[in-house]
Amino acid sequence: MSLSSYQVRWFNNLADIPQADWDALAVPLKTPFLEWEWLNNMETSGSVTAETGWLPTHLTVWQGQILVGAAPLYVKGHSYGEFVFDNQWAELAQRMGIKYYPKLVGMSPVTPAEGYRFLIAPGTDEAQITELMVRSIDDFCKTHRLSGCHFLYVDPEWRSQMNAYGYSTWVNHNYVWQNHEYQNFDDYLGAFNANQRRNIKRERKSVSEGGLNLTTVTGEEITPQLFAQMYDFYADTCDKFGWWGSKYLTPEFFDGLHAKYRHRVVFVTATGEDPSVPVGMSFCITKGDRLYGRYWGSSNEIDCLHFDACYYTPIEWAIQNDIKIFDPGAGGRHKKRRGFPATANYSLHRFYHPRFGQILRDHLEESNELQQQQIVAINQDLPMKIATELKIES
Repeated sequence: MSLSSYQVRWFNNLADIPQADWDALAVPLKTPFLEWEWLNNMETSGSVTAETGWLPTHLTVWQGQILVGAAPLYVKGHSYGEFVFDNQWAELAQRMGIKYYPKLVGMSPVTPAEGYRFLIAPGTDEAQITELMVRSIDDFCKTHRLSGCHFLYVDPEWRSQMNAYGYSTWVNHNYVWQNHEYQNFDDYLGAFNANQRRNIKRERKSVSEGGLNLTTVTGEEITPQLFAQMYDFYADTCDKFGWWGSKYLTPEFFDGLHAKYRHRVVFVTATGEDPSVPVGMSFCITKGDRLYGRYWGSSNEIDCLHFDACYYTPIEWAIQNDIKIFDPGAGGRHKKRRGFPATANYSLHRFYHPRFGQILRDHLEESNELQQQQIVAINQDLPMKIATELKIES
């Protein structure tokens, strides 16, 4: 089929794209974060807008009235909320007299979780539609004088496809738990050496002796009030600790999850004497055999509650529900002591200034080699009976 049989259309509002058409492409994927409801809620809640530095600029490909290709894209005036830190690139561009912003970014906004890729209808010519989308992005960026295009936290299989179109890979890492056919929490504990096994038991005991009860609440069990309380905890934690410098999500975003997205939500609530009033909560998203940690907070400092609410209780739930992968969120080398090995994640980059692009491509080759060495070193120091070594693709 010739490229002329397809029509390319750009949208500044996901709401203008029929949900059923978009989700026909997105729901079959492993990631929940490219589904229409999640992304649209980001926009309609005021969390991701031109005013917050994220201008929605979604690319779609149509064959007649049928949506056959799509990519959630955003024109960015800053690098906040990306969790792939390119500040040094922006500084280099400034020294070279090059405008680094605006740039085009493909990701699920403020969501550092693997899985971004083009959405392409099954049964179509994927290579042909991908080529058209890449060409359309290049034309868009050059027409609007954007410095480059960046796809973040990409699907590893899709990443290898995109390298063929001239995108450069940047390797980073986060910490991801894998279910090694554990039947229960004791099996998970049994993977650690004796010292760390005792430490985990001590941390959980500290929470229970503090009079707290941790409960996992999912789907239809979740009330609108719990979403409102989760926002309060999230906002308070952002204010206290400056999670990457910004409080990205609005109360309306959390409210919006209840109506149509709570089937993917997992809350861990910590309660004391009054079981109706959480003193701490963590917020996860699940889909298929995946679990993703997003946010957490507590009303005051409670010893070890963070570890139990964000790691141990979700792991216990994950084992009970046949979850294979638990990505608890960005940052935190302390995760490795709790059974989360360093795991490579990938971003893809194309720069439209020839000299600037060549400098960064050379830099990425060296950076990726160092990152591979770092991942190996981290995983050789895991407190497990047998240290894990995870290799990454070059």
